Amino acid sequence: APGARELAAELTERGTGVTLAACDVADRAALANVLRDVPADRPVTAVFHLALSVALKPIAETTPADYAEACAAKDLGAANLDALLADADLDAFVLFSSIAGVWGVADHAAYAAANAYLDALAERRRAQGRTATSIAWGVWDAFDGDGAAAGLDLDRLHRRGLTLMDPDLGLAALADVLARDDTAVAVAEVAWDRFLPVFTSARPRPLFDELPQAAELRERDEEPSGTAPSSPWAERLAGMSPGRQGHELRAMVAERAAAALGHADASRIDVDRPFTEAGVDSVIAVELRNRIADETGVRLPATLVFDHPTPRAVAAYLRTLLVPNAVPDATPAAEARAASDEPIAIVGMGCRYPGGADSPEALWRLVASGVDAVGGFPEDRGWDLADLYDPDPAHAGTTYVREGAFLYDAADFDAEFFGISPREALAMEPQQRLLLETAWQALEHGGLDAGALRGSDTGVFVGCQGQQYGPGAGAAPPGVEGHVITGSATSVASGRIAYTLGLEGPAVTVDTACSSSLVALHLASQALRRGECSMALAGGAMVLSTHGAFVEFSRQRVLSPDGRCKAFAASADGMGMAEGAGMVVLERLSDARRNGHRVLAVIRGSAVNQDGASNGLTAPNGPSQERVIRAALAAAGLAPRDVDVVEAHGTGTALGDPIEARALAATYGRDREDGRPLLLGSVKTNIGHSTAAAGVAGVIKMVQAMRHGGLPKTLYAEEPSPHVDWASSGLELLTEHRPWPEVDRPWRAGVSSFGISGTNAHLLLEQAPPEPAESPSPAENVGAVVPWVVSGASAAGLAAQAGRVLGAVRES
Repeated sequence: APGARELAAELTERGTGVTLAACDVADRAALANVLRDVPADRPVTAVFHLALSVALKPIAETTPADYAEACAAKDLGAANLDALLADADLDAFVLFSSIAGVWGVADHAAYAAANAYLDALAERRRAQGRTATSIAWGVWDAFDGDGAAAGLDLDRLHRRGLTLMDPDLGLAALADVLARDDTAVAVAEVAWDRFLPVFTSARPRPLFDELPQAAELRERDEEPSGTAPSSPWAERLAGMSPGRQGHELRAMVAERAAAALGHADASRIDVDRPFTEAGVDSVIAVELRNRIADETGVRLPATLVFDHPTPRAVAAYLRTLLVPNAVPDATPAAEARAASDEPIAIVGMGCRYPGGADSPEALWRLVASGVDAVGGFPEDRGWDLADLYDPDPAHAGTTYVREGAFLYDAADFDAEFFGISPREALAMEPQQRLLLETAWQALEHGGLDAGALRGSDTGVFVGCQGQQYGPGAGAAPPGVEGHVITGSATSVASGRIAYTLGLEGPAVTVDTACSSSLVALHLASQALRRGECSMALAGGAMVLSTHGAFVEFSRQRVLSPDGRCKAFAASADGMGMAEGAGMVVLERLSDARRNGHRVLAVIRGSAVNQDGASNGLTAPNGPSQERVIRAALAAAGLAPRDVDVVEAHGTGTALGDPIEARALAATYGRDREDGRPLLLGSVKTNIGHSTAAAGVAGVIKMVQAMRHGGLPKTLYAEEPSPHVDWASSGLELLTEHRPWPEVDRPWRAGVSSFGISGTNAHLLLEQAPPEPAESPSPAENVGAVVPWVVSGASAAGLAAQAGRVLGAVRES
């Protein structure tokens, strides 16, 4: 090594014998040869292991090869010395470790792990009765002010509070540690007033709690309480409206964030973008906290930008400190509301169903045109299609079905649009991706700005079933392991939407099998009525990542051989498996009117129940279906004759359809006016049975039917099931597309979903009330040209949106 011979000469001059031996201590055989050459009369009595290998990479980018390289450099030599000198009578066995292995250092993932091993090795030797000392060092001042050669950013270290240690001080500390015979100790030069705020900026850390400096800093940075009436900003905001207060504070926070990040001005700061995505790390977070505290004169916690992760959220928080009795403008105060029967407005919808039904309008065109969306198995999912089919229902490991209703583009996902890394997107199962997309689409469909909802009490209620997507955490590709659990957990399906959009209301994932999405709508409606949230996203998704459901249901012989649901038809021969996703945006009707949102339809009432101890765990139960329908009618304050049509569950099985028809006849079929039977249909005959997304598909279909004033035909029902007494049932199948019946009240529809879990749901929709009368436009504005605003997150997205607008214009 450079300078080794000079050092040897200096030590020899001082009376110390020196032997230089070039050896890779990670090579046990080579190290054994060196130790074998040590004279017997002068045996090894002390070992100092001073390996250094620093490769800067954050943990998300560190590969197993990086860990192997770091451990080979730092640990193999120590392990070899430990093994080869196991019987030696040593006075000292000293390992030079690093503080990276004690409390962690950014971008030192592999290096930290390697040093932690050295500390553990020292502990093990002591437990075995042998000497050992591991010293976790800070950074020595051995670079003459230039750390670049060693891969160190000395300015960054200084900003973090890690001061370079004088070598003489380090040697004195080494002598002290050896004299005390410690096993593991950390020695570092630390500026605590800078280091501790950075170290605790994301969350409290108890490691340094016993340090007097830490107690002083905690007292200084304790959470502020009350307001700061003496602050110049408090006086400045006093005469402003709440909206203006928020605007001024957001502008100030953006300016300080830009300065902390080194930007020339605040134009590059998006007030709704998380600080971490803008490049704010723990050091900059503390600097930004300090800048804002200096500006406002308010004591602020070191965790400010992590507790309030966007400039908008920080501004809202500051407002609560600077304005007496204020609440954050992004988080409306929860109003105390008693449970009420106020209708729930549907103000936006989004969906992806088979047959190209990628919007509520496209779904309506599909059902109104009588399209059958069933097709062959997808070819991009790794299914062994050649050996999957066998016509024998008893043949293990195969299915007697060759078709279903699939989303052939289920793998498509614009991860960048949602701020999701490619690695995380790869680990996310398609259902989570579809739910994100349809949630965004539903908000856009309702004319709502998703960004404006960030920090609001909007709830998310999602129906979703677990899928065996991907290889599992134990076999995930490198770099993906950390995302597999959240990417495949059903519970995260609702949380993913809430996290991505910054929504802070209830987030609930429901799995009641086929009734999941309708149960989600029921829970969302209840939460809105109770005031738990002021707006809600509700729906469900289903993507068949594996062919397991086809194989399992084939053994049970419940699948339709041609993959089609022939609901209530004489030809009904089983259910047809399908995929899809649907989402609706809900508000209390009074809120929707006050906020100026377009109301597509209203939910008058809903109910959920369970079969209980019925004639089988998975078998449908007629009395339970009757009870849930009556409960929904009671919740809506309606009589059966007040409902015109029911969008039935309609699986298409010879067992389930007659049971459902008899339950409908026993509830809706009685006491109806002459010539006004309950009309009956099922969207499953068009797009199959999408299980967790089936109920919301029926809701979107019925909302569109009300808006277009028509009722689509139910396919394959020209010859009704002979197992139902249609003549006396009070029911009539929609065998042809027809106009909605004329009535002297709002149109109404019921929607049913019955889960294989035994959980049943029924929901009652009502035609949207008339929009409030608008003031006539001034005569001079008639015929004026106005812009048609189109936006997109990228140039390609903008072009695609413009193309969709052009297509809509051409179709009209």
